[in-house]
Amino acid sequence: MLRRLSLRDFVIVPALELDFGAGFAVLTGETGAGKSILVDALQLALGSRGDSGVVREGALRADISAEFDRPANLEAWLDQAGFELEGDALLLRRVIDAQGKSRAWINGGPATVTQLRELADSLLDIHGQHAWQGLTRPASVRALLDGFAGIDLTALTARYGQWKQAGDLLASAKSRQGELARERERLAWQIGEIKRLAPGEDEWESLNAEHQRLSHAQSLLDAVRRALEAVSDAEPSAESLTVSALNQLENVLDYDALLAPAVDALRGAQAQLQDAAHELNAYLRRTEVEPERMQMLDERVSDWLTLARRYRRPPAELPAMHQQWREELEALDAASDLASLELALSAARQAFDTEAGRVSSARAAAAPQLAAAVTQTMQNLGMNGGIFEINLAAQEQPQSFGLESAEFLVAGHAGSTPRPLSKVASGGELSRISLAISVTTCLQQRAGVETLIFDEIDAGVGGAVAETVGRLMKQLGHSVQVLAVTHLPQVAACADQHLLVSKTSHAGLTSSDVQPVAGAARVAEIARMLGGERISTTSLAHAQEMLDLSNDVAAAPRVLQ
Repeated sequence: MLRRLSLRDFVIVPALELDFGAGFAVLTGETGAGKSILVDALQLALGSRGDSGVVREGALRADISAEFDRPANLEAWLDQAGFELEGDALLLRRVIDAQGKSRAWINGGPATVTQLRELADSLLDIHGQHAWQGLTRPASVRALLDGFAGIDLTALTARYGQWKQAGDLLASAKSRQGELARERERLAWQIGEIKRLAPGEDEWESLNAEHQRLSHAQSLLDAVRRALEAVSDAEPSAESLTVSALNQLENVLDYDALLAPAVDALRGAQAQLQDAAHELNAYLRRTEVEPERMQMLDERVSDWLTLARRYRRPPAELPAMHQQWREELEALDAASDLASLELALSAARQAFDTEAGRVSSARAAAAPQLAAAVTQTMQNLGMNGGIFEINLAAQEQPQSFGLESAEFLVAGHAGSTPRPLSKVASGGELSRISLAISVTTCLQQRAGVETLIFDEIDAGVGGAVAETVGRLMKQLGHSVQVLAVTHLPQVAACADQHLLVSKTSHAGLTSSDVQPVAGAARVAEIARMLGGERISTTSLAHAQEMLDLSNDVAAAPRVLQ
């Protein structure tokens, strides 16, 4: 539910703060006073397109804030998006500067306009005076029917995509059989070459290391022998000289403890020299020149390098390239397997048909229910004998939305044949039919949004029908919050909250203000709506009578059952 709306320097509004309650609220005022300003501001707060034209002349920026009760179904979305969840409120703010640049916040955190739009569908619905135009478009009609029936098209859309993809794969495979066969032959030959080499995953590194060692085996052996001689075999050797030095110091160590670190270092050096001699002897015992092994390694390295040069890849990448080609060959085999592709296409079509059949059954069941409910509402709106129907026509080809299109048919009075809504000539009839559809679907879908806005949707009606419209709005306000911009006193008299828009001029600047009215002020406003600028005693009495009667609406029989 909408709790509060705050405006700063918006169009012709310098500053405004309004609190809203539950039930039915109306917004009235003289022609040109700016009754739709609040609706426009709400739309901006919920992500509609805005430009510098919304900034009040002479101001730097327009600032709009809208506070709602936070719907429980939005908590996961808000948490995932990183917005604060303190309290039970949802605060949306939009600022547009004089250059047309826009910024947005959700619960105080920076947000994108796209995120505002995502929230809009869960917060409120706006029905405008030209709502009937959307009801002539097949997509809008279908969406309205699906919403009434509680149909979720997610699964159907996914099945449709899978079916089309399977069909595209089969068609591509059929048209490319020759090309695929040639590509398969090329890959198979390349894989065969790599397979004959059978390169191990880490073989190139170890092969290189062993080849380098054996190719320098004689140099290694000569160096190790010379090192061993210097360490322990020569006379004097490093080890014998270290022992001699150690003996000299140990003889006098008792006379000066400061020599202890040097003695310890020499003892360590002696141990390390012995270890080195041991390692060098062991290396000599296990190392050979191995000319035969060297020849084999030469050939193996040559084979690796030959293939690497042929395919212009580093030798170390040959195993990965082999695996990649094998995967590509498997994919080609699958793409060339027409029988499997045809089975996949058949399965995908069957899955789509099953889901589409479920959706079609739900639409077929919901269409007469919605039609009957709207027909009943039309009788209450002065269209006695009028008929509302929903025509479901099979598509020539299945679509992502299903097997049928939907169209609204209307007969405005008894004895006439229902025709497409777009061919109903009377503007008044169009308004009343649109109002009947909007109110009926809103009453039936109470699990949806909690705020409904009707922006002069009652245009073209009057008299007893206008009174019925007011009662419909009030009845709807028992279930959801309703805000209506209206010019009908009969509708305004039924409201739980009455907001009056006024416009003033000062120093050449026009400004608009909105204030709640009650008591005598409300009587005067309804009297103005009844009789124009000159308010008479008769119009005041009539206005008071309308308000008195509206208080009995709650106790009266419901307009819609």
